[in-house]
Amino acid sequence: MRRTPHYLLTDVDEVKRLIRENPWTTYVSPTSNGLVASHYATLLEETGDDTISIVSHFGRPDEEAHELGRHEVLVIVQGPHGYISPGWYDEGDFIPTWNHVTAHLYGVPEILTPEENFRILHRLTDHFEREMPEPRSLHIDEPYAERVAKGTVGLRIRVTRFDARSKLSQNKPEHVRERIVAELEGDGPYAQPGLAREMRLAEERRA
Repeated sequence: MRRTPHYLLTDVDEVKRLIRENPWTTYVSPTSNGLVASHYATLLEETGDDTISIVSHFGRPDEEAHELGRHEVLVIVQGPHGYISPGWYDEGDFIPTWNHVTAHLYGVPEILTPEENFRILHRLTDHFEREMPEPRSLHIDEPYAERVAKGTVGLRIRVTRFDARSKLSQNKPEHVRERIVAELEGDGPYAQPGLAREMRLAEERRA
């Protein structure tokens, strides 16, 4: 990402929150055949310290295309983002921008055993189903679920470094940031309540 020091996100807890709240991630691998990218649901492992560990699974044969375990991969976590119109700025300011919260995570994947992969698939399903009025689980028919799981490969990445940005109009005066938040929370063509929430959280941290 562009080196913009005043937008750097270095707080590990905030990066963890970004992963928790935005589990659909992009995996990019520099393979012997060139760059390969795939998209999979990802869960944060709650380590209780300043380390970041994530787990996911790839559908076969994606693990071969990515050459998983042979090199470092890039995992892109995209949080809320949206267009910021200069019409929300003060008079005379006419350059638009795009606000976003994004993290790039780096690490070498560890391939999980079939048993641990199945536990992770259980956790993934239960994690998302808990929001449903009548959650479903792999426990409904574990033998069948285990057969389906054979078509996947589980992985863990212990993140060795990350590069994250929280670009939320920090370069604008407070009254302009308040106006931007109001527009993002409104019903206009570029409303983005998730991004407005991120800006409000940033204001709380700034206070």
